Parts: sequence; C-alpha cells; structure tokens
Amino acid sequence: MDLFESHSFQDKSLARPLADRIRPRTLDELVGQEHLTGKGSLLQKAIEDDRVFSILLWGPPGCGKTTLAGIIAKETKSEFVEISAVLSGVKEIRQIIEQAKKNRALYKKQTILFVDEIHRFNKAQQDAFLLHVEKGLIVLVGATTQNPSFEVIPALVSRCRVFTLKSLEKKNILTILKRALIDPENGLGLEKERLSDDALEHIASVSDGDARIALTNLETAVLHFAQKKQINIQDVEIAIEKKSLLYDKAGEEHFNLISAFIKSMRGSDPDAAMYWLERMLMAGDDPYYMLRRMIRFATEDIGMADPGALTMALNASEAFRILGHPEGDDALFQAAIYLATAPKSNAVYAAHKQVKKIIQKTGYAQVPFHIRNAPTKLMKDLGYGKGYKYAHDYKDAFSSQSYLPKDLEDQRFYYPTDRGYEKTVKLRLEAWIKLKQNKQP
Repeated sequence: MDLFESHSFQDKSLARPLADRIRPRTLDELVGQEHLTGKGSLLQKAIEDDRVFSILLWGPPGCGKTTLAGIIAKETKSEFVEISAVLSGVKEIRQIIEQAKKNRALYKKQTILFVDEIHRFNKAQQDAFLLHVEKGLIVLVGATTQNPSFEVIPALVSRCRVFTLKSLEKKNILTILKRALIDPENGLGLEKERLSDDALEHIASVSDGDARIALTNLETAVLHFAQKKQINIQDVEIAIEKKSLLYDKAGEEHFNLISAFIKSMRGSDPDAAMYWLERMLMAGDDPYYMLRRMIRFATEDIGMADPGALTMALNASEAFRILGHPEGDDALFQAAIYLATAPKSNAVYAAHKQVKKIIQKTGYAQVPFHIRNAPTKLMKDLGYGKGYKYAHDYKDAFSSQSYLPKDLEDQRFYYPTDRGYEKTVKLRLEAWIKLKQNKQP
C-alpha cells in the first residue's frame, strides 16, 4: 500500500497536519499553477483523459508538486506507487519494476511511479528505472526542487516532459489560508473572523511562497490561542516567532524603503544598500520589483561609467528566476553591492532627457539626404544617399560627416564624465569632435 492509499484524501483524522489534510483533491482546487493546470492545458488534458506521460515537476518547496502527484494518483486508473528518494534505494526500485511487469501481464494495467525529491537519487539509482521508462513499463512522475538539467541524468530528462511550478504569490497563500481556516471537513472549521486580516497577511508574508509553512504557522497560531475569540497579528508573532516589520507594500513605508535603497546605492554605500534590501525581503516584498529597480538604476545612475552594471543587474534577475528563495537571494545582494560600488554617471539619463526636449521643441526634422536609404534608382536620382561616407573606408573607421538634421548639426546631448569607463569614452568623443572641427571648411 502506497502513501496515497494509506493516507487517503478522504481520511478525516485530525491527527494529520493541516497541510496534509487540506491538500487539493482536484486540479480546480490547486492554487497558483494555472499556467500548467488550466482548462485545456497539456497536463490537464493528460490527467482528464488518464493518459499521463513521464514528467518531472520542478519547483520550490511548498508550491504543490506532491499535491499535483496526489491528484494524478486520485484521477488515474493506473497503479500508482510513491517512493521517496531519501528513503528508497535500488532494491525498492527493482521490486516496483517486478510488480509493474505483473500488473501489465496479469491485469493489463500501467504503473505510475512517483519519486519525491528525485534529485537525491544518484546516477546508478536513476539508471535503474531509465530503461523501463523508455520502454513504457512505468510512467515516471518525479518531483524536485533542483534544476533537472543538473541533478537528473540527461537520458532521463530527455524522456520526460519538464513542468516548472512557480513559487506561490502572497495572494495564492492567502487563498489557501482562508480555505483552510473555514473548511469544516479537512480544515480548522472556524469562522473567517477568527483571525484578523492583518494576522493572515502576516502569516502569508513570512511563508516565502511555501504553502506548507503557511499552513503550519496557521495551525500553530490557532492551537496556541485556541481560547481567544479573535487572533490578531501580535498573537501570530508570538506563536510563530516572527515579527511583522513596519511595512505596507501599497503605502508610504514601501516607497520610503525603496527610496532608501536606491539612494544608498547612489551614494556608494553598499552596507546601507544591503540593509534596506534585507528589510524589504524580510517584509515579503516582491524580489522582482527590487530587481527591476536595480536594472533601472544601472542605466540611470551608472550608465557608461560601467556598462557591466546593466549586465550584472540582468544576470541577478535571471539567477533569481532560476533559483528562487532562498538560494537566489544572494544574487540580489551581489548586484546591490556591485551597483553601490560602481562609478556613477547619469550622463546617459541626462542625454535622453535632452534629446526628448529638443525633439519636442524642433519637431520632426528631415533626415539628411546623404544618410537616407536608396534602394531604388529613382531615389538615387533624387539624391538619396549621395555623398555618404562609409566609415570603414577612413582611418580609425571615422569620417567627419554629420548625421544630425541640418539645423542641429552642432547640437550635443551626451556629455560623458571623467568617472570609470566613461572617461575613456569622453577622450574618444573629444578627439572625434576635434577632427570634425578641423575638417570643416
């Protein structure tokens, strides 16, 4: 008897943890993974038609991987077996394979094998069922918090469809908490007013997108303050030992903290930048919001003084997208330190503003004839492209021609500073400007 049989979703024993009792039983009840489980999706159709294929479920803890496997177990007519890579070895796998052969031969029944934490299996253990997945004897459903590209052997990955589950958003966690609070059958069976709104908000904020942690904290708070008519945020703080920071992500304090973070980087203070960054992370702010602000900062406050700043900010965003909390947090701090300690220049930002101002003032000036495109004979006869100097035909790939509209030929927008790489750019520009001036009639 496997785990899903011995701990049936219909088991109403309150001895089981709330997170286990409240597990969704259908795809419609699963929260936060609509990109995979929505009506008409590949996975939804496969489960509905009982034609599940080998899949790897990749996502952070508490996002619903095991729950999704449980839904497959409930919906499929196949034999469903679950093992944990932490507790099982090659011997158990061989036993499952032998039983799968009997199921196919005697009952014409397919076997679905769910392997929790499949990344914990070594290469030999993964090889043990590779051939049987390839031949279709078993359908593998593997769950992992690690990137399958690195932790699962390539041959097995190539035979499975990888589905990436997202970290649950705060609104998803709140939906789960409210359902667990009032559910009379599998949840706590309490009135929704039993916990104040800010108490539920706090539990959701400190859960790091993990529904299991959120439900455990909810159950802890309710059991600890069972005699209270309403459990408030202070009670929750005592029960789960996590303080609620003064923070309203929709209000003034949000903007105060992000302002402090940006100004600390602009002021080249990495320690202050790290402090304000951690304040926002601990309060449950969206890391992608902070990453977007850092990407903007890299262009507005650093620009050409260190072109690598933008690359660093973009790499941090991609690293966090792959790793998530908590492993990906250091990518944010690395980027913040880099940006804070980089040479500063707002010359690109100022130049952009100046260009916009000039265009608004002068209107849409005509493109000079010598830099117009001339794809036809008629356009060439009209003078399109006439007199254009191909830069690579000149020394240092620089010609002295003008590229701005005639009335703006001497206009400058970009004034590089003497800081960082921009100092090199400044010297180069000044040399080119001097060449232009010397060649003017």
